[in-house]
Order: sequence, then structure tokens, then C-alpha cells
Amino acid sequence: MIPGLGNKAFKNLIARFETPEAVFEADIDKLSEVEGVHEKIVHKIVHRQWALDPEEEIRKVKKCNARIITFKDNSYPKLLRQIHNPPMLIYVKGKDVPINQTFIGLVGSRNATHYGLKAAEKIAMGLAIRGVGVVSGLARGIDSAAHMGCLREGGFTVAVLGTGIDILYPPTNKVLLERILENGAIVSEFPMGSPPEPKNFPIRNRIISGLSRGIAVVEATKKSGSLITASCALDQNREVFAVPGSIESFKSTGTHFLIKQGAKLIENADDILEEFGFYNRHPEGSNSLRGASGIPLDMSVSEKKIYEVIGDYPMHIDQIGRLAGMDASEVLSTLMKMELKGMIKQLLGKMFVK
Repeated sequence: MIPGLGNKAFKNLIARFETPEAVFEADIDKLSEVEGVHEKIVHKIVHRQWALDPEEEIRKVKKCNARIITFKDNSYPKLLRQIHNPPMLIYVKGKDVPINQTFIGLVGSRNATHYGLKAAEKIAMGLAIRGVGVVSGLARGIDSAAHMGCLREGGFTVAVLGTGIDILYPPTNKVLLERILENGAIVSEFPMGSPPEPKNFPIRNRIISGLSRGIAVVEATKKSGSLITASCALDQNREVFAVPGSIESFKSTGTHFLIKQGAKLIENADDILEEFGFYNRHPEGSNSLRGASGIPLDMSVSEKKIYEVIGDYPMHIDQIGRLAGMDASEVLSTLMKMELKGMIKQLLGKMFVK
């Protein structure tokens, strides 16, 4: 609530004095010794010159069933804590962000094409099935499709806002926001009542990437805010992925630019997960056609034989046939059907993995 006090100076104050109480008890000389805390800020701290009334802010937070999590709280997300400019406190509504869960950020155009929406939803569903959460910005278009795809498979999704946590933006996402609150979290670093000002969204983008192990961009122009998120991801030592589009589509110029710059081209969730070295992870409560162990329920006899043989590491088609006790033609046709269903993936050299 001290106007002009940035996160870096805030962090330095806490590092020096350990608690906010100790900061307010410190004298002018000691406060002036802290790096990044200028004379005007020192004056505001000493004289309690708030931008907003802190007690009123806390009342508003409680009234909308939200809570404030500080940088030192155990429930503060670990990955977010590691970035060079983390928010010193975040407003959270819904469930706590799981500390040990892997998250991938999915971002893209607000005015997305049908292709982009389907791609975002498909990738989010694939991540959720494997127990990976999805982070996005609750905007129209790709963001909404990413949140919806994750929820559809029972996954945990985090919406990072560019407004106060009590502001619904865009208003058309009311139903989606309510669904996220049931099985996910809404996060913001902006004070209660903060409107959707353009300057807020680049600021919030570093939180989307900060919560995630990687950022996947689905449809974006070269001037898109999604490329700002990708840039934040690179600064934070995160992986960057991009979905290719038509060479005739203006909306894919940004993703193609990222691919040219070294972003990994992806077509599905497995392309992302392979980068981190894990496959076939399934969350509890997935509402896909899978049993409690993650095994699909609608398999034929031949598919079950192969599914029991194939592991999470690549296996050659000849070895699959030997272990499953099936001839080459039956193995080949069954593998094709299973790949179309998304149960397995073919790699180079006729190698297959779940």
C-alpha cells in the first residue's frame, strides 16, 4: 500500500528487517541504507502515507472470499518465488495453487480462429490427462479455450488476472470463472478494484510464465502480448513452445517467428512433456474414458495386449509383436488405431511409447 514501492525494494526491505512490522519500526537512517529504497519512499514509510487504506483492503478481500498470500508463506508457489521480480504478495481465490504440481502456460490470440481454439483445447486436455496443470490469463480466445480444455479433463487450472481479483474481465467469462473456482485458482497481484488497464497485462504476463515450467504459444501475431509472455519465460529460464499455423494466416506470424528463433514446434501435449522427460501421467478424478490406473476403458483385446507391453520408454515394433504374441500385420494395424485414439505415440525408427 506504499505508492511507488516496487517488488525489488519491497524484497530488499524484508531481507534486511525480516518482517513488515520491523520495517515500520525502523528509523529513517536504517531505511535509507536499503538498496532501491529512495528518499521519497522512506518518507512515505515513516509517515504511513498509504495509497489505499490497508484495513479496508483486507475487509474487501474477505468479503469476496479471497485471501492474501505473502512471499514468505509456505503456500506461495515455489517456481514464482524463483523469478527475479516476484510479487511480494498475491491475491488468491478458489483453491491454493498445488506446490508440487507441474504447470504449463498456454497463451495466444484473443481473436483466435477455430483452428487455434481447437489446438489450445486439445493441448490443455492432453496436459490435464497426464496430471499437468494449465496456467493462462482468462482472456477471450486461446486463454479461455486452454482453461476449458483443462477443466474438461478434471485438471487444475490457474487464471492470472490483469485486474483486481474482484473484477470480472471480460464479463463474458463469468461461467468459466465460476468453473475455475470449483477446481482451480484465480490469482492477481493488483489491489482490489483495479480496472483492466492496458499497462497491467504485460505486468501479469511474468506471473503466468513464473508459475509455469514452460510457455506454449497458440496463434499470435508479432505484436501480440503472448510474445511478451514468451519473452518473460526466456528471462526466467523457462522453455518456450509454439504451435505452427498456416503460412497464409496473419494470426500465426508470431508463433512462426518464435519457431524461427528456436522455440520448440509442438502439435500436442506429448511434444511438451517429452521436453521434460515424462509421459503418461494421469490425475485422480480425470473424467476421460480411463480407469483409476489411467488405462483407457474402451480398448479391444488386441489393444489391451499391446498397451500392457508398451511402457513409458520407446519400444520397437518388432519387440512389441514378440512380447504381445501377435503377428506383424496385426501389430501394425492395432498400433495405427491406438495412435489415432491418442493412446500411444510413434517416434522415429518405428519406436512407440504410451
